[in-house]
Amino acid sequence: MKDQNSTIRVGLIRCDSHGAYYGPLMQAHDPAILRMPMSLDTPCRYSWQHGGTHYYFYTKYYKPHTITVDTVPGFEIVKLWDEHRPAAEQLSRVLFEKPKVCDSFEECSDDVDLVFINDCNLDGSDHLKLATPGLTKGIPTFVDKPFAFTVSDARAMCELADRHNAPVMSMSILRASPAVARFAKRLDETGGVACGTIWGGGFSNDGLIHAISLNQHVFGSGVKRVRAMQSGGQIVIHLAYGDAVDWLRFGVTIQCNTGPTMHGAMYVSAVGPRAMILSGEIGDWEHPYGAAEILKLVRQMVQTRQSPVSRSEMMECVAVAQAVRASLDSGTPCLLE
Repeated sequence: MKDQNSTIRVGLIRCDSHGAYYGPLMQAHDPAILRMPMSLDTPCRYSWQHGGTHYYFYTKYYKPHTITVDTVPGFEIVKLWDEHRPAAEQLSRVLFEKPKVCDSFEECSDDVDLVFINDCNLDGSDHLKLATPGLTKGIPTFVDKPFAFTVSDARAMCELADRHNAPVMSMSILRASPAVARFAKRLDETGGVACGTIWGGGFSNDGLIHAISLNQHVFGSGVKRVRAMQSGGQIVIHLAYGDAVDWLRFGVTIQCNTGPTMHGAMYVSAVGPRAMILSGEIGDWEHPYGAAEILKLVRQMVQTRQSPVSRSEMMECVAVAQAVRASLDSGTPCLLE
């Protein structure tokens, strides 16, 4: 068990926009470099390299060096890796060049207390590979959403974690967002939710997992059957919860690929006999606070060597996404694996 007063040494794998999102929430950084790591006329690999992270972390235009979102103490990033080395070098500069830029992702699990795997826009198909060195060494590991691309990969990570006594955790910002939690507390206004709808998120696995996690945060886990249909570019997903009589008897519908929204916002509604309620914008203005909540849970995992996130929730996200793809391919509903 990790002493609660000792600093958690972090090996950060992948310096994409999530790496540059969680990293500055963990430790001191240079806001000037975060604001403009590279000139706008230079092509960038990740959006944070043109100031995308700074925009939502430093929202007082007249105080560009005053961070306006929650940070989480107790971490020190000591190692970084990205397959695009210049991105890792730039993120190290943001963090006052304290982290070592590694030549391989395997190095990020040497002499650390936590391996932190980031994923902003990919599908999770390489997460088992990236997590294996750290889990094999018994290092607590956070795997950014999606936990995995397939249920079999997710199971393999859990088996590795059990075999080597290494806690593993995965969570989407939408599952931890305080804004979503506030909306979920309003469900009683409906007089008993009969059905729900989620708008937003693309159909790529990263966006789909966000929508599934938003559903899980508001309406809970326990999805039994998935049906996905496509018309043109739009994809509609229906999640059925089984034989519940008074709760979600008509399930939840996720509307994917409905077009861009301001600040990447997603929306959720719930309908019952008494009222329909609709969330406000759940987007980039809210996401930093969800990221901070995740970091608090990660810190707890390292200190207790127990994941505060249930395996069943982590696995359900992957299983639902896999069932969505299978349903689209077959044209029929799919039961969850």
